[in-house]
Amino acid sequence: MPHWLQLMMDSLPTLLWAGLRFTVPLTLLSFAFGLALGLVTAVARLFAPTPLAMVARFYVWVIRGTPLLVQLFVIFYGLPSVGILLDAFPAALIGFTLNIGAYSSEIIRAVISSVPKGQWEAAYSIGMSWRQAMSRTILPQASRVAVPPLSNTFISLVKDTSLAAAITVPELFQSAQRIVATTYEPLILYVEAALIYLALSSVLSNLQARLERRFSRYGGTLEAAR
Repeated sequence: MPHWLQLMMDSLPTLLWAGLRFTVPLTLLSFAFGLALGLVTAVARLFAPTPLAMVARFYVWVIRGTPLLVQLFVIFYGLPSVGILLDAFPAALIGFTLNIGAYSSEIIRAVISSVPKGQWEAAYSIGMSWRQAMSRTILPQASRVAVPPLSNTFISLVKDTSLAAAITVPELFQSAQRIVATTYEPLILYVEAALIYLALSSVLSNLQARLERRFSRYGGTLEAAR
């Protein structure tokens, strides 16, 4: 068996375990919390009083205008200087959540704004409150439009979690770095890590396509009913 293939086979369990233990949980938790934060931020920007809307706008401006790696460094290496100590995984989770929250808020804000005003008027005309109109009429329609861009954000997040290696989270990429430090085979190990990320992204892209087709059929049914 070629040396490179043997090395890849020997390192594969370690890399997969790091992915399952750190990369996957970090991705899922960051996206879930970030999506919730993005929804709150988008609603604040659209409907909240001016001071709160300005705070939400400032948050989005700062996060979108600075690199994710710098944000992680500020949280993990910078906050201890003011007495806030965080372990690597919680620091990465906070950083990715804030980042996803800012970007997803722009997506959610756009899709909510794309729903015709007539839908709000129709909801109010049958006695719905603002909250009922939002949850029962507006968000279900907006979610169908939001699936593709939010799915792309999720897939990008899977790859972006490799940046957590810079703040010592022992996820997939840092595990590859540790193996490289003992084997001195960077090309083989980094290509293997890249292939694992590629496999994960391919699976998620396939799921995204299926989800989009399902929502498309659902949307077509709604249009026909109208």
